[in-house]
Amino acid sequence: MTHDVLSAPEHAPILARLEASGVPVDSSGHRVAAYSYDASNYRVPPIAVVFPRTVDDVVEVVNACRETATPLISRGGGTSMAGNAIGPGIVLDFSRHMDRILSIDETAGTADVEAGVILSHLTRETEKATGGKLTFAPDPSSKNRATIGGSIGNDACGNHSVRYGRTSDHVEQIDVITTDGARLTATSTGLRATDTADAHSVSRAFELGEELKQLAQDHLAAFRVELGRIQRQVSGYHLANLLPENGLNVARALVGTEGTCAIVVRARMQLVPKAPSALLVCLGYADVVDAAKDIETILEFSPAAVEGIDEAIVDTMRVRRGADSVLGLPQGKAFLYVDLDGDNAEDVAAEADRLIERLAANGRLVDGRAVPDSTERATLWRVREDGAGLSSRPASGGESMPGWEDSAVAPKNLAAYLADFRLLLDEYGLTGIMYGHFGAGCMHIRITYDLRSDEGRTVFSKFSQAAAELVVRHGGSLSGEHGDGRARSALLPVMYSPEMIAAFSTYRKLWDKADILNPGSITDPDPIEDNLALQGIPDREWRTHFELRPVEGAAAGADPWVHAVQACIGVGRCRSDAGGVMCPSYRATGDEKDSTRGRSRVLQDMVRGARTIDEGWKSEDVREALDLCLACKACSNDCPAGVDMATYKSEFFSHYYEGKLRPMSHFSLGWLPRWLKLTTLISPLVNLVLASPLGKVVAAAGGLTTQRKMPKFASRKTLRDALAPYSNPSTPADAVLFVDSFTKGFRPEVAGAAARVVESTGRTVGCESDACCGLTWISTGQLDTAKKLMGKAVAKLDDGTDAPIVVIEPSCAAALKKDAPELLGTEAAERVSHRIRSFAEAVKEWVDGGWTPPAMPTDVTVQTHCHEYSTFGATVQRKALAALGVANVNEATGCCGVAGNFGFEANHYDISMKVAEQALAPALAQTAADVPVLADGFSCAMQVKQLEPERKSLHLAELLDPQTTHKTEG
Repeated sequence: MTHDVLSAPEHAPILARLEASGVPVDSSGHRVAAYSYDASNYRVPPIAVVFPRTVDDVVEVVNACRETATPLISRGGGTSMAGNAIGPGIVLDFSRHMDRILSIDETAGTADVEAGVILSHLTRETEKATGGKLTFAPDPSSKNRATIGGSIGNDACGNHSVRYGRTSDHVEQIDVITTDGARLTATSTGLRATDTADAHSVSRAFELGEELKQLAQDHLAAFRVELGRIQRQVSGYHLANLLPENGLNVARALVGTEGTCAIVVRARMQLVPKAPSALLVCLGYADVVDAAKDIETILEFSPAAVEGIDEAIVDTMRVRRGADSVLGLPQGKAFLYVDLDGDNAEDVAAEADRLIERLAANGRLVDGRAVPDSTERATLWRVREDGAGLSSRPASGGESMPGWEDSAVAPKNLAAYLADFRLLLDEYGLTGIMYGHFGAGCMHIRITYDLRSDEGRTVFSKFSQAAAELVVRHGGSLSGEHGDGRARSALLPVMYSPEMIAAFSTYRKLWDKADILNPGSITDPDPIEDNLALQGIPDREWRTHFELRPVEGAAAGADPWVHAVQACIGVGRCRSDAGGVMCPSYRATGDEKDSTRGRSRVLQDMVRGARTIDEGWKSEDVREALDLCLACKACSNDCPAGVDMATYKSEFFSHYYEGKLRPMSHFSLGWLPRWLKLTTLISPLVNLVLASPLGKVVAAAGGLTTQRKMPKFASRKTLRDALAPYSNPSTPADAVLFVDSFTKGFRPEVAGAAARVVESTGRTVGCESDACCGLTWISTGQLDTAKKLMGKAVAKLDDGTDAPIVVIEPSCAAALKKDAPELLGTEAAERVSHRIRSFAEAVKEWVDGGWTPPAMPTDVTVQTHCHEYSTFGATVQRKALAALGVANVNEATGCCGVAGNFGFEANHYDISMKVAEQALAPALAQTAADVPVLADGFSCAMQVKQLEPERKSLHLAELLDPQTTHKTEG
């Protein structure tokens, strides 16, 4: 059946009841939008969201929902691909507050955790507490944002499930709340009250335990015959655990129930020994079927992991992040990653050699190699872990969707299943991008459905039915770890008998007598074509300043702006707290609305729900969601789906503030290059005023924080003197040095250093110091002015030569490289873009071309500017320093927190400093006083000064300046 979304007037009783109970509840527009989606094809708006802090909060919410007959949905990281984490009621998000690791017991080999604990946190803390002896095994690709509660809900597995199985294999006890308010503990032998003094819970535990025993007795044959047939049979409920021979293991029977039976609040999880030595072996094949044919041979070597990807994912990674984002792959079009481990590194390496030799003898292996290098291993695993996002909009074009992304068969049947599955795709005119857990027979296949049209949705529905029938013919399961949710629950009768479907329904009702938990999943399911997120979006033309890949939008049948903001598919990498730079604001607040995903969802609801385009552009929900976006551009590199929130923010603000009074900081900082033309003439006076008590008054009037020391303004003469030798080259220059407004206005000495470095490479230097890239207007959404300034800059730089344009300020380099073509859409902008180099990128090219740089210090700490990281490559600074011979690079991998105007604005200062604590502050704390700190970005240099006023940071040009003698350590 279809479960209707409650209308606004029906919301009042539950909201009033929750407010009366004292539990904070958020029903704001941006909050509802962000929680209407997970990582599936579906959208179901909730009434409100609650972030419980204690079990008592959960009980209050349960009681309120029961009394008002309001649906209740549990949610962890929100990365469900089957629609299990969305629903029409109250959403309980455990990830924000109920995230404590209560104890780690090395002797017992267990961890006691709350439901919101993130998997990678538990793994890290376990290894730390046990000296690397023990670890937590389940490691899905979303492990750095997925939670224990969510993993219990879906029975998540992960890359090493060949060795360690599913989450259900690691559960010892689960504490739950039932919809009648009982607090129960499910164990491997039954049920008990969590608190033995709680009479209601004691009675409920006994009653429910007896009912579960009877359910198993009533269906002994069906449970034994239909359930537990293959390693990854996750579809339906795991009721075989209730059988007498399995000891009434209620804990395991609750795993995989997708929040439909009880609410998980706490769990005792089993830990496993960690192998002292491991080695990745990467294998290349002609296609995925050939790779699958070798699985049984590989399993004979007792691998810890056997993962697979096809070339479409690899190609997309390289297009998005550069050729060096994937290192160490052998030749082939489909690839297997095999993790071998053991007690001795030499023995593991020898086993790897035997494996490759054996596979070569099988005759299907194209190429294979062990990957001992840690950097190569990291890039390879990153490709696999980002598979869902990378395959959503592959480099080859088009879009792919989940829905049939989790089927599983016995490994011995995998090759035959994939061969038949490809024929089925061909029959429906679809393409499938394949990756997944080959060693466990579980395939994640994203398919090129057209969910925007009636015809495409019909194909989706018919194909899903046929795919279900196919996997069942091969003895498999509709789901292998993601659960059934809204994507597959309606197909369960294809896999199970009427008796089993009825038993599932009875089981659910025994637990949830109020019938309020996660409606629409597993039993009494919604049709799979209901509540599709891409259905029902008005066909309108949203005029934009940026060229947002109009060809791709048209191919998808969507307006370019709509298509752009729909790039986010919900995988949630922006919610991770380590690795990469994205998303600094989420890492500072821990709030979904401040994540790239949260902002994307609000934008997606804007294009769906606004009555008019003008109303959409004036959305307060979008403005609030974008408020803490630093426009660092990190998501454009780190997000596997390619979301570019900095561009979306700039575009939105350009429309939102049309006809409205802008914040004062948009004038004081957004117009900074204009003010600098004046300040360079009267810099002594300006500096005197800013250093006086009057300076704080001026700052406050301009919307700036008074807690941050203002930079000193430079004089025009200082810049003129610095560049005098290079102002009028007699011949066409070999390199053009673009001197940006920040360098001119605040640190002209860097311009002189940069010119001398270029000259020292044997190149003639031409300087362009009269043009502005328009960056400050872009970041504040003043795009009409930005385009005028950028157009003038492009006209000056497009001089008919191919000479590289070396830009001193990384953010200005990024603006000319990426924003200019997208804003101007001209061939001239494209020509200039191809010539742009960041200073670090140019240095690497010069060294590679034979330039011998001066002696460098042994140790350097570097803060890479976010715009340089995203536009020129995540490793651009590290590569340059390695080429220069710097042995030890301490890189602050993260946003500095200033991010142009953001950190100078009064209302953003506190968040700016919290962001600095993520990477820059720790890096500085580890840096000795005599070790150079590089901060090519002016914003980054200002944050270094704010954190450590006595420390002077350098631009890379200053470190290389031939006029300066640097001490070389070592």
